[in-house]
Amino acid sequence: MIRVDIQGFGIIELHHFVTDFSGTLAVDGSLLSGIKERLNELSNHLTVHVITSDTFGKAREELQGITCRIQVIEGEHHTRQKENYVKSLGADVVAALGNGNNDTAMLKTARLGISVGMKEGCSVEALIASRVHVSSPFDAIDLLMHPKRLAATLRR
Repeated sequence: MIRVDIQGFGIIELHHFVTDFSGTLAVDGSLLSGIKERLNELSNHLTVHVITSDTFGKAREELQGITCRIQVIEGEHHTRQKENYVKSLGADVVAALGNGNNDTAMLKTARLGISVGMKEGCSVEALIASRVHVSSPFDAIDLLMHPKRLAATLRR
């Protein structure tokens, strides 16, 4: 669990980290170098979930060796499926990370929505739906592992 009391924002008590894969943890279907270790470090504090449309079909293979739950979404309404996944965990205890249009509802629903802009960019809708924007998943994990950084960004 990660807990932080943010002046003017309230208490954030997190139990889950839900993240997209493509464009968020990976570029062109390949996991970023070093992210495996960082996610495993985070998994000592939060349950890590990767929910993905798996655009490149490599997510399960790339995520081997990471302590996480993997959910590959199929069919239609990916945005709704991601939102429902966050709700099923209890949205108030979830930090979510994503960059695409299909991440907007989960970012908005989670207690802490974090958008990321890497090589794929970040959709304007995902940016608006989030509470914080970062330039890499490493920065997102650092916000969670060093809660005073999060407090400095969100306090009012």
